[in-house]
Amino acid sequence: MGLKHQAVSARKWRVAIRRVESHFPQHLPPLLFLTDPKRTPNPVLVATNLPAGSGILYRHFGAEDRFGVAVELAGLARRQGLKLLIAADPKLASEVGAHGVHWPEARLQEALKWRGRFQIQTASAHSRMAITQAEQIGMDAALVSTVFPSSSPSASVPMGAASFIELCRQSPLPLYALGGVNAGNAASVAGSGGLAAIEGLS
Repeated sequence: MGLKHQAVSARKWRVAIRRVESHFPQHLPPLLFLTDPKRTPNPVLVATNLPAGSGILYRHFGAEDRFGVAVELAGLARRQGLKLLIAADPKLASEVGAHGVHWPEARLQEALKWRGRFQIQTASAHSRMAITQAEQIGMDAALVSTVFPSSSPSASVPMGAASFIELCRQSPLPLYALGGVNAGNAASVAGSGGLAAIEGLS
């Protein structure tokens, strides 16, 4: 990626983030960077370039070096004004002083045991029913996928910006758009929900 293209992408992200900030709850980061062992092999490098106020959602998938990486990300978050969430691992989140935990939809009931223990708890949601359940359990926000075409092997058929915006309008919770979100399309959903990206930030 050339320097000119990087500058254009950064400007588009800034515009989209400002749109999210204009309506999103202040305690929630407008932008979440989701790590992935294969698609973002150097999460610390990506996180270093995130705008202040953004969030890191560390997904370790049982990696042996998860504690060391989590400690490094927690330190980076403190220095750069970022918020760190650990996926599906509240014990690790507590150990490194993370701001919160993210729960896969299938493990949402486990979050009940950790209510009030973190600044932020989010959940994955793949249906209106799942969004409602997340709200009832006390989640702060839900990550909805798949919004745009994505290279993720687990991606479903993309719903598109219009369907995501309608979900946001009906949702009792703030929603993050996930799946194929990048600098080129972020602004199209930023007026309704938060932004969550993997490769779109790297």
